[in-house]
Amino acid sequence: MPLSLNRLQTMAKQSAGLLMYRMADHALEVLLVHSGGPYWAKRQWHAWTIPKGEIAPGEEAFAAAQREFFEETGQQPSGHFLPLQPVRQAGGKVVFAWAFEGHFDPTTLKSNRFALEWPPNSGTVQEFPEVDQAAWFPLPEARERIIKAQAQFLDELALVVTVPSR
Repeated sequence: MPLSLNRLQTMAKQSAGLLMYRMADHALEVLLVHSGGPYWAKRQWHAWTIPKGEIAPGEEAFAAAQREFFEETGQQPSGHFLPLQPVRQAGGKVVFAWAFEGHFDPTTLKSNRFALEWPPNSGTVQEFPEVDQAAWFPLPEARERIIKAQAQFLDELALVVTVPSR
């Protein structure tokens, strides 16, 4: 028997994020970010994500999505936000997302940082950027780069955004 989304929300960790998109050469492109730190350093396929993060206790999901976008990119999001259907990632985390049209220059990426004992059991704590790269991708490439469950966000976006004809 499948679990209801309400039940998933109470059981699983929750994250919220924003999917920025733009039109480039009559094609839809999305902004994805690559997680920083040693665990993700050499992964490029099914390793990128929308800018997102955990929802704090008592925080509204949309407010968390806006906060996380700013913390991970350094840009304050603005525009018309379109809610997307939540997805459940392989590890059980439920991710809420909103899409919006925007402009971001990946060379201006400014991410917050986190501390991690690295190498493991070394006693040495190092700091890493939460996000080490940002890039625009056309949808076919984005589907190959994004974490598998989040590809549903791209599919839904493609259904609701009109791509101008050439």
